[in-house]
Amino acid sequence: MEGKDMDDVLVIEQKGAIVHLTLNRPEKRNALNDDMVAALDAFFANVPKEARAIVISGAGGHFSSGLDLSQHVAREPLEVMAHSRNWHRVMAQVASSTVPVIAAMSGAVMGGGLEFAAACHVRVAEESVRFQMPEGLRGIFVGGGGSVRISKLIGPDRLTEMMLTGRTYSGAEGERLGLAHHLVAEGAALEKAFELAERIAKNSPTINGFIIQAIAQIGTMPPEAGLYAESLTAALSQTGPDAEEGLRAFLEKRAPNFR
Repeated sequence: MEGKDMDDVLVIEQKGAIVHLTLNRPEKRNALNDDMVAALDAFFANVPKEARAIVISGAGGHFSSGLDLSQHVAREPLEVMAHSRNWHRVMAQVASSTVPVIAAMSGAVMGGGLEFAAACHVRVAEESVRFQMPEGLRGIFVGGGGSVRISKLIGPDRLTEMMLTGRTYSGAEGERLGLAHHLVAEGAALEKAFELAERIAKNSPTINGFIIQAIAQIGTMPPEAGLYAESLTAALSQTGPDAEEGLRAFLEKRAPNFR
């Protein structure tokens, strides 16, 4: 596990059962360049076995201002498509991680930064957050999965309006719409994210994985297929040592101790 090195575009710190990832390009408001995406790819391809929750924040007061457009001035269409598909692959690793991912959002959460946040499982926003999808104003279309993931959060109609007008939502507005699950005062997102991560880390790792994987898949299924998948997941979850420990802890009136 890497230690804290402020020369890295992604700072990785292990804090007990929680891994803290810091997007570390504060001079660029943590714009996501190819190196940062590659670092995220490498981390999520090999999450530490002892990790029970992952917290992601941005250095310098901003979560992420989006894609680093300075790297995209001279790309051909097929190169842009390949770049977009790579983003889709990396964001899918985040979204399908069986270790829950909590985003601590401050300042700018824009464009690719919002696409990244939308792939996280729990999102905490400070009141001063600025949610925006400005791609339409720059003559480009989203390429990091936002047309799918952000649409699922707020609906295609609202995303269309955001992109056509460049509209900015505050943290409070974003929490109301579904861009965030928790709203906190300025400067409090990271503390709240760690509080939630500590709570999540006490769950059964198996059940956390089931919650993330099963609900995502069930959401794409017809109702009857979804109900069948739910029954299968319930059956799998109620066997093994975690289920035994959970029942024993309930009967003994104590907190469970999942391994």
